[in-house]
Amino acid sequence: MRTARQDSPRALPAALLAALLSVLALIVPAPASASIGETIILRCTHGESLAGFSQAAYSQALSELSATSEEYTGCAALIRQAQLAAAGGGTGGQTAGVPTLLAATPVEQRAIARALHAGGAPVSVGGAVIRPGVVPVNVSSAISALPTPLLVLVVLLIAFIAVIAAGGLRDRVRARRTD
Repeated sequence: MRTARQDSPRALPAALLAALLSVLALIVPAPASASIGETIILRCTHGESLAGFSQAAYSQALSELSATSEEYTGCAALIRQAQLAAAGGGTGGQTAGVPTLLAATPVEQRAIARALHAGGAPVSVGGAVIRPGVVPVNVSSAISALPTPLLVLVVLLIAFIAVIAAGGLRDRVRARRTD
């Protein structure tokens, strides 16, 4: 006598195989596919040519560029330069992260020549007088440049020292009163 549960001897291995395949499909990761923006960023960080991409691809790469990469690599400038080159603004596809230097204007050339001949004398740059070898120190800017956790630690340390000093002063005053 067969029960309703024992439909077929082949049904159990087929169900087990289907369950195993579905578990494997969940475990095996899908292959990673980099976007075109990521591809441009990777090519830039590895010093490869950036030529041959569309304007939209360059824009996407600039929007995906992390703040760290933007600050510590020249990729933002190189991607913009390749974008300009693709738009017909010149040659692009810089390699090895070497930006193209622009020629100085005649006014800039004269300013450079004056600075070279001035030696150690003060030079006016953009309306401000620059004195070689002098570093202006502004205490308020030095304090405000510190990270907040460090500022809190310094304030707590100063408060702790003040409490210790006040306790020592109190003990001295009491000791003199008893003498």
